[in-house]
Amino acid sequence: MRIVPASVLALVLCFGVGAFAQQQAGPVTPAPAPAASAPAQAPAAQPTPAPDSSAPAASATPAPATTNATSATPAAQPAPARIVVPSGTKLPLVLHNAITTRNAHPGDPVYFETLFPIVLNDKIVIPAGSYVQGEITEAKRPGRVKGTGELRIRLTTMILPNGYTVHFGAVPTNAGTGGNESVDKEGTIHGDTDKADDAATVIEDTGIGTAVGGVAGRSVEGAGIGAGVGAAVGLATVLLTRGPELELPRGTTVDVVIDHPLSLDASKINFTDPGRAPELPGPPNREPQRMRNPIPF
Repeated sequence: MRIVPASVLALVLCFGVGAFAQQQAGPVTPAPAPAASAPAQAPAAQPTPAPDSSAPAASATPAPATTNATSATPAAQPAPARIVVPSGTKLPLVLHNAITTRNAHPGDPVYFETLFPIVLNDKIVIPAGSYVQGEITEAKRPGRVKGTGELRIRLTTMILPNGYTVHFGAVPTNAGTGGNESVDKEGTIHGDTDKADDAATVIEDTGIGTAVGGVAGRSVEGAGIGAGVGAAVGLATVLLTRGPELELPRGTTVDVVIDHPLSLDASKINFTDPGRAPELPGPPNREPQRMRNPIPF
């Protein structure tokens, strides 16, 4: 009898045990095939190289997108068209508030209204009935020995019928006051004098003194003395009383002249109606009246 080595017996025994276990577990399912590898045309991502420290920092940062400054800035709007009323243009006005040197003071307002439309290039630029405002810049009462009342007026603002307000400068050139007032080239309005009434006062007092002296002295000498006394009294009366006050009644017409070009916004000058002048009665003709109170005031 041949003796089988122990190693062979162990191998046979293991093989038998494995076959028995396979029969008990059932057939063996084959393992799934490994997934297909990625396509050859899609190479694997390459590692990002480290930045070169010698390169400038600006090269590592992407440059910002440049914007055309011309396209980003809005186009400049054209300046509005202007209508310019030249200096020297005359405006006929009518006064709304009465003025007198008896109580006028610098800074007091004055109010006017235009009487006739102003037209430039067949276009109405200032209709009749536009309001004009100004102020008194100087007021002087008449003197007791000489001098007349004086007023200086400066016009500064105009309000057109549509509410458009403009600032300008103008001074009077003429004044229809109903008396004998006058305007000098600087725009100062001068009151009337009372020379005829002054002479009448002296003559009247002289005549009264002559009559009284003749009756009292019953002689020519007495009449002469009386005449002298009467003349002195009359002259004193003239010297101690003020001349006529300068008066601009309501309804006084005043011509003014624009002393600087008046610039108007063309978009706000669209008048088709020439406007209407105010119906204010003008002041009646009047004689100058000297203040007869000899007491200074």
